[in-house]
Amino acid sequence: MTRTVYVNGQYLPEDQATVSIFDRGFLMADGVYEVTSVLDGKLIDFAGHGARLQRSLDALDMASPITTDELADMFRELVRLNGIDQGMIYLQITRGNPGDRSFVFPDASLPPTIVAFTQNVPNLADATAAQVGFKVISIPDLRWGRVDIKTTQLLYPSMGKMMAKKAGCDDSWFVADDGGITEGTSNNAYIVQGNRIITRHLSTDILHGITRATVLRFAAEAQFEVEERPFTVSEAQAADEAFSTAASIFVMPVVQIDGTDIGNGKPGPVAKRLRELYLDEMRKTAI
Repeated sequence: MTRTVYVNGQYLPEDQATVSIFDRGFLMADGVYEVTSVLDGKLIDFAGHGARLQRSLDALDMASPITTDELADMFRELVRLNGIDQGMIYLQITRGNPGDRSFVFPDASLPPTIVAFTQNVPNLADATAAQVGFKVISIPDLRWGRVDIKTTQLLYPSMGKMMAKKAGCDDSWFVADDGGITEGTSNNAYIVQGNRIITRHLSTDILHGITRATVLRFAAEAQFEVEERPFTVSEAQAADEAFSTAASIFVMPVVQIDGTDIGNGKPGPVAKRLRELYLDEMRKTAI
């Protein structure tokens, strides 16, 4: 089946969808994006993703071409047109097409470009990887200084994924100059010590994850102690458990870092419990 995508107000077959070569998203990575997961044909954590989208747009002084209600309607239509039961919706908004290349921002009246498409992932909630856990490597965090803005400049995270792949692993965790782990290439990072869940505090150093916020709320309600601070690679290697969170993986156990098993080298009970809580609650509140 040909996938139907959304481009600037139109639903089109993907092979008919085009964006100008002068679009600033293409030339300057001058754009933001969001990924919203779909379970049972419904949108999960939509309000959080909508709020973060607006935060990213505001940080780049970029106008939004769509209201939150219009966005929800458009997402639902894409889900319907593409028959998505489990999967994801990718949304990207750029500063638009000024008709030429320049480092200077175009006039604010220029219409932004908005595109969206679905990705069908039939086993998203029952991913095999969650049963065995991720193996990660640590690499220096060489990204720009505002990773809290969800921009489309993802080259270094992509390189980090490839470094992990070449090492026979699933992902890379970034290490800042202070020696602390910031996050994964496309996810937030955590360790577990006893009843404590430790993850880096919110700042410009990490993406303010929507799944992160929801999981930490559920963790606190389940009587876990949450400590927001940097942790090192050696702390992670000595931890009882570790895991990552993101819209695309929910709660993913991490069982090894830099070749050293974490805990017994298998997904631990805390990560498993948080994944169950997240999926159960998201299915109840999906829209």
